[in-house]
Amino acid sequence: MVNIEAALYDKVKAEIRKWDEEGIYAISFFVDSNEAYEYKNFDNVSMWAISYNTESDCEGAGAYDEERWNYAFWRQNEIPIISLEESDEYTKMLFEWYEENGITNIGEENPDEDYDEDGTYIGKGPAGHYELLGIVSDIGKKLQENGVIEDHFGKSLPIIVHGLEYSWYDIEATKKANPGGEADAFLKAMEELGYYDEDDIP
Repeated sequence: MVNIEAALYDKVKAEIRKWDEEGIYAISFFVDSNEAYEYKNFDNVSMWAISYNTESDCEGAGAYDEERWNYAFWRQNEIPIISLEESDEYTKMLFEWYEENGITNIGEENPDEDYDEDGTYIGKGPAGHYELLGIVSDIGKKLQENGVIEDHFGKSLPIIVHGLEYSWYDIEATKKANPGGEADAFLKAMEELGYYDEDDIP
């Protein structure tokens, strides 16, 4: 049985404990799919990288400003966790986990099922993406509940689980990863900026 969550948790915890820059206020768990992303005979697959942003990176931005919370404005100093390199043991483990759990057609999408009758996106990304988000959000939650973030930084920080467009499932995953309300400011900002509406989340 592939215990991918435990392996990835240890890897992420070790990486975060290397961060010692002043003014870190938020952690990014960037989970993204792209038609250019390939692994063996699969394409449009999902990768995962982690990074952070600092107060000096968004100097002058208000508490709920887009410059503070939208990843497009961050420095994007990404550390690959699921890199999609064939030599990467964690990517290999993920695809073994997919197979073990009956998750097939990795990277494929079904546009006919991705929107409701009102045109609202209700899809879960390409096959495998939503399942990876579940792993990622569980790891974030465990890091928060085990005190890893607060112990290292001396305060609580939000872990933002997201892609480039902040889909409904990114909001769902971020809420799950921050069970103590650590991401409340981010969620309020995203709602005020119009990135999501609670009524649009399936």
